[in-house]
Amino acid sequence: MLTIACRVRFVLEICTFICDEIISIGEEKLVKAYTNEKQDVRSSEIAWLSDKSIYDLIIPAIKDANTKAGWYWKITGGEKIQFTKYGIDQFYNWHVDGGSDFNATYSGGYLYDYESGNVSTSMGTVRKVSMTVNLVDGNEYEGGDLEFDFGSVSGKNRFVTCEKIRPKGSLTVFPSFIPHRVTPITRGTRYSLVLWSLGPPWQ
Repeated sequence: MLTIACRVRFVLEICTFICDEIISIGEEKLVKAYTNEKQDVRSSEIAWLSDKSIYDLIIPAIKDANTKAGWYWKITGGEKIQFTKYGIDQFYNWHVDGGSDFNATYSGGYLYDYESGNVSTSMGTVRKVSMTVNLVDGNEYEGGDLEFDFGSVSGKNRFVTCEKIRPKGSLTVFPSFIPHRVTPITRGTRYSLVLWSLGPPWQ
């Protein structure tokens, strides 16, 4: 199921056997993720993937979401795909994936061009759209909820748990500037994919 975090939803499912293949690929490349020495922001294992077949699988969903949500943001490509493994007590605290102004522009890095499939530099671009895929069924773990903070102007609807990401193969797309987190795992293991789509800063 594909969910757009800004209250717009429509369906897309990635085949479960493809999810299992991605887990097998990712498990072979895992390293511990660090964001600070205290590890109070994040605790997980990650791997970086750049398989064209995975990009081909998820890029159409990102483009579709960008249109159907009414964003129509200019996105030119994506970073390497992050494969993440959350075990017991692992988490990712409140954070944003990136700003969308000139202060957040990249000075260089990996960019997979969505049109040509070529790899170039991400220089001068910013993260605009974030995407995550749940690679295991929500019944296989407890905790590990993807939660959004839509700000105080949303009133009682400020904090939202994305329940529609729980089924295996479900995909969620949201603006990279929205604060979000993954709550601690209390049972089982959660596997996911994350891809950040980039484009020029807004004027």
